[in-house]
Amino acid sequence: MATKRDYYEVLEVSKTATFEEIKKAYRKKAIQYHPDKNPDDKESEEKFKEAAEAYEILSDEQKRAKYDRYGHEAPGGFGGSAGGFSMDDIFSQFGDIFGGHFGGGFGSFGGQRGPRQNRGSDLRVKVKLTLKDIAAGVEKKIKVNKFVSCTHCKGTGADNGTAYETCSTCKGSGVVTRVMNTILGQMQTQSACPTCNGEGKTITKKCSHCAGEGIVREEEVIAINIPAGVAEGMQLSMSGKGNAARHGGINGDLLIVVEEEPHPELFRDDNDVVYNLLLSVSTAALGGNVVVPTIDGKVKVSIEPGTQPGKVLRLKNKGLPSINRYGTGDLLINISVYIPENLSDSEKETLTGLENSPNFQPSKSIKEKIFAHFRKMFD
Repeated sequence: MATKRDYYEVLEVSKTATFEEIKKAYRKKAIQYHPDKNPDDKESEEKFKEAAEAYEILSDEQKRAKYDRYGHEAPGGFGGSAGGFSMDDIFSQFGDIFGGHFGGGFGSFGGQRGPRQNRGSDLRVKVKLTLKDIAAGVEKKIKVNKFVSCTHCKGTGADNGTAYETCSTCKGSGVVTRVMNTILGQMQTQSACPTCNGEGKTITKKCSHCAGEGIVREEEVIAINIPAGVAEGMQLSMSGKGNAARHGGINGDLLIVVEEEPHPELFRDDNDVVYNLLLSVSTAALGGNVVVPTIDGKVKVSIEPGTQPGKVLRLKNKGLPSINRYGTGDLLINISVYIPENLSDSEKETLTGLENSPNFQPSKSIKEKIFAHFRKMFD
């Protein structure tokens, strides 16, 4: 998966930029990399799409706040078309930046620009990950049933890939022009040709293998590289790994939703991992060594004499890494003490003898410490 550039970097604005500054920066970039100014220049086309994607996120208050907090890997994604722009998407959604959909800006910007390029639909899959997978990052291979380009007609839908002709309605342009009379005078608009659906050509003899669709269903094994530090509900994207488009065009994307598998002993709290350690009364009072689980295996931990319930031990960097590589969480060991429910007569006699010992009565400082701990829990 290609690494996306920071959206603020794409538009060359600061993270405190206003909406007007973002809009102005986008307009500048769009003019610079517009396809009409850079014909047959793939690099300019990609930068044009990149700028449109950055503008879509940063111009929306909610999407921008989500991006500022999580970056590109925001849980649940951003919705809309972010990450999956076609040229038609940009022209239809952002043409108003350049003066409307009726001839503002560059010629027909905002309308159909010649024969339409179809885009395949996106696919969404869930990938289950263990805490160990999340800690180190992992490659997962999944089998996906999806539409792929028909090899017999090379995705055209026409027999042998050649049995089609130029559309007689739009003369191959993919668009039809209409002139409307309005109170402002005559206004010219363009829309997709109804005969060929904007493709500029019609099939004279359909491919027998795909029934003229240009796509067939097949299973494909896809290797997915999951970065370390992802979280439940996060959505990753693999460009071009979704369904193939009818009659050629751009493949959709594969959207990967992260699903965390519960750990039998640990649970996650952001980038920290928490373990509840249940001590016996004697170990809590006398101290000793205990073994606790971590993401990578078991470790030995020393318990100090007189350890109180509710105390939290912290093992640095034994948690999960940040998705943005800003450090690693810790393993938090929450101390609980097991009080036996069933005692023998001799055990009861022993505890009764200790009941009046000053060492077995909580001091004022201990009471205050425990009270402060529980008050913090409920604040």
